[in-house]
Amino acid sequence: MRPPHDRLSSEQRRGDPGTRDLVLEHVTYVNGRTLLDDVSVAFPAGRVTALSGPSGSGKTTLLSIAGGLLEPTSGTAELAGREMWTGSGDPRQEVAFVLQVYGLVPILSARENVSIALRARGTAPADADEAAEAALARFGIADLGERQVEELSGGQMQRVACARGFVVGAEVLLADEPTSELDEGNRSVVLAELREEAARGAVVVVATHDPAVVEACDLHIALDEGRVVR
Repeated sequence: MRPPHDRLSSEQRRGDPGTRDLVLEHVTYVNGRTLLDDVSVAFPAGRVTALSGPSGSGKTTLLSIAGGLLEPTSGTAELAGREMWTGSGDPRQEVAFVLQVYGLVPILSARENVSIALRARGTAPADADEAAEAALARFGIADLGERQVEELSGGQMQRVACARGFVVGAEVLLADEPTSELDEGNRSVVLAELREEAARGAVVVVATHDPAVVEACDLHIALDEGRVVR
């Protein structure tokens, strides 16, 4: 793992298209206080990277900048030479998030919450619904497709949020505490599916407090007070 202030190689800075790494270089983010302080990291394609640290360490902020939701105060975040920040606060089409707060639409069913992610990318409704059913099945909740979100438990909502993030087959999958509400069996299912996403060549980053999740990942980056400490 890189020390926090090591400069990245020129190939990594360019976001070498051969590696498809997601590269953040000298990223600082200030919002009232400094939330990230000169962070340089590379998240490699084809690997699952754990991002750990105590509450307030900057994990969610780092994911948000990596995925193009936030503009860094200074520094860059690039995927294969393309800036992740587009100026709108909307992520690029090649990025998918699994949010810690789920971000599900209460008035929609579980299947519709997953399907809408594909429809927003131009997939025909019938095809999107079929893919949504398959994505729910990946997480053992195919039988919940017709349920309204408000009828679901926290763990069920978390798995619906995972299905929605995974269904689009994004180049970059950024998951913020995707197993926090899950028992050991369902945590194992999510970890296996994260590995499947990496196996097809995606950049997969998992922010977590769970040592078991960290242990199951290929790489580990630890933050504390907005700086890389491991």
